[in-house]
Amino acid sequence: MKRIITISILVMMLASCAMNNQYVKKPRVKADHYTPEVMRLMGKVSDPQPSPDGSKILYGVTYTDIERNIECRQLFVMDADGSNPVQITKAKSSITNARWIDGGNKIAYVRMGQMYVCKPDGKGERLASKVPNFIGEFKFSPDGKKVLYTADFKNYTAPTDRYPDLKRANVRTIDNLMYRHWDHFVEYIPHTYIADFKPRGAFSKGVDILDGEPFELPTEPWSGLEQLNWSPDSKYIAYSCRKATGRDYAFSTNTDIYLYDVALKTCENLTEGMPGYDTDPVFSPDGSMIAWLSMERGGYEADRVRLFVMDLATRTRRELTSRFTYNVESPAWSPDGSSIWFSAVVEGLGQIWKANLADGTLTRVTPENEWFDFAGPRFTVDTFGNDMIVTTNTSMMRPAEIVAVNPADGNWVQLTHENDYIIEQLEDIKVEDRWLTTTDGGKMLTWVLYPPKFDPKKVYPSILVCLGGPQSCFSQSWSTRWNYRLMASQGYVVVLPNRHGTTGFGQAWCEQISGDYTGQNMEDYLTAADALLAEPYVGKMAAIGASYGGYSVYNLAGTHQKRFSAFIAHCGIFNEEHMYMETEEMWFPNWDNGGVAMPDVPQSGAPWSDNPAARKLYDHSPHTMVKNWDTPIMVIHGEKDFRVPYDQGMAAFNAAQMMGVESKMLLFPDENHWVLKPQNCIYWHREVFDWLDKHCK
Repeated sequence: MKRIITISILVMMLASCAMNNQYVKKPRVKADHYTPEVMRLMGKVSDPQPSPDGSKILYGVTYTDIERNIECRQLFVMDADGSNPVQITKAKSSITNARWIDGGNKIAYVRMGQMYVCKPDGKGERLASKVPNFIGEFKFSPDGKKVLYTADFKNYTAPTDRYPDLKRANVRTIDNLMYRHWDHFVEYIPHTYIADFKPRGAFSKGVDILDGEPFELPTEPWSGLEQLNWSPDSKYIAYSCRKATGRDYAFSTNTDIYLYDVALKTCENLTEGMPGYDTDPVFSPDGSMIAWLSMERGGYEADRVRLFVMDLATRTRRELTSRFTYNVESPAWSPDGSSIWFSAVVEGLGQIWKANLADGTLTRVTPENEWFDFAGPRFTVDTFGNDMIVTTNTSMMRPAEIVAVNPADGNWVQLTHENDYIIEQLEDIKVEDRWLTTTDGGKMLTWVLYPPKFDPKKVYPSILVCLGGPQSCFSQSWSTRWNYRLMASQGYVVVLPNRHGTTGFGQAWCEQISGDYTGQNMEDYLTAADALLAEPYVGKMAAIGASYGGYSVYNLAGTHQKRFSAFIAHCGIFNEEHMYMETEEMWFPNWDNGGVAMPDVPQSGAPWSDNPAARKLYDHSPHTMVKNWDTPIMVIHGEKDFRVPYDQGMAAFNAAQMMGVESKMLLFPDENHWVLKPQNCIYWHREVFDWLDKHCK
């Protein structure tokens, strides 16, 4: 079936990075139907930075040029109340990591791998760095005299390093694990350097905090300079680092918090004996304490994330969230140092909370009954002298916008309206929260989205989305891959079950899935499917998912008993035994297959172990149930996906073909675990909806 895209774009040519030094202009879009093209044209607002005096907010917006297949991020400045937004840059390349410096008199940012500085109106740009290996991010010391920055550090043996005469040899020499990660071979790793900063001139060489040690700083793949922070007096840096390599790294999640003396170039491990992830260190305003996030168990990446503080005078540490069963994110000290603000997903919503240091009480700040996800807080002082939290929030109905939250009562105001001109033209979507009873007596939040102009007397096709992770959550997030509003806008009832294994519903619910991939969470999907299929307005249903969601699709394909009319698996695990031996982060399959953390029993989750929990999972791997496949299935994979390598998708597609099951495979040579490039994204959506329409409408 050919898809008809009902979109009228009056101005589609964005003034983009590839064009002649023009300001990026918003496309004027007239859409009576929400399409992938419209979704990609929405501006992506990010990284709000209040000025030192609290009167302005600096932020970035990323625009997509579909025709040129690129994205470009430019900078804006607005008043603290959201008024007078002005685009201040007109660069030919994306601008990132923009920060106020010099008391708010200048702005520094990264462009084309170097730091530049300009005036607050964008004028007077000058080059401020000449770093040979290019800058990823930077962070200035509070006194403004030094800057720490990330840059590549060579961590491999080239052919000519061993045999100088073999200048045309092309080979990778590998003698340990973790030789590739997510979408790249680990030949360069990030290191963090400290350089002197002068008002004029450009710095070129800094001091390596790790002094040439072969560790990542910040830790890959998700960390940035939020993992390193200056003390208020600029004398120390607190940083998170996993000081391990090879096999030790592959099986370990043990990052520690280190205190680095800038003058002496020495460091101290502050979290010795804490074997899990220790991350996000932040100094208190007076520098007497450090707060950070910590997981208790090593080798378990989905353990409960706790909030700790340490008194630096005595080195005593204590947890502030011992009675909090949810994960803590993005800690930030209140200006007076009496409390710590953080974000947490609780019962399917990402909210801002406060931990009081004096009595340990935890208080929700943002409204409980509003369906938004709030990102981590940044503080500013508005023009009225009141402390405000400046952050972003999202919902299933719109992408991120900058908001200001009053911490006293939780009231918030939306400051940017980047995408209102598109959102107001789209047809309304109804969202419903259903609490379904699972087969073990639990309560499962299941979001349901209904098509525009929903009529319960009509019959609609449906999509059940299987969650990735496996420990993640269906909250009020917004994505250009699984965009739930977009799915509903194509005429589908969209079902989002927060099955066992999701975060945001307590640690017991979260970790039930470990060692039980084929058990309760699969029953939860069937519970949600049966509940919606029982509605008179739901006709055929498809099941789709990515990563662990792709594993779930492959599993359901062999067990669903005619519930589903079509399947789509994106970057899914098909053969668990082979996955264990070809993925890179070994702690993940080792723990989730019923093993324990290294160094106790480093291979207790391996296919060759006699662990009953591991054996159960391997014996019920999706590839063992192909003989039951009888439903059309689409397989999608990125060839740069090293987390779930693409031969997993090839094996699933080949098996479907050999079983005579109608099937199609999309392989993206230049994509990883996600589909990121604009035209690949459009192609992905057109093919996905074409497949769903063919088999469900």
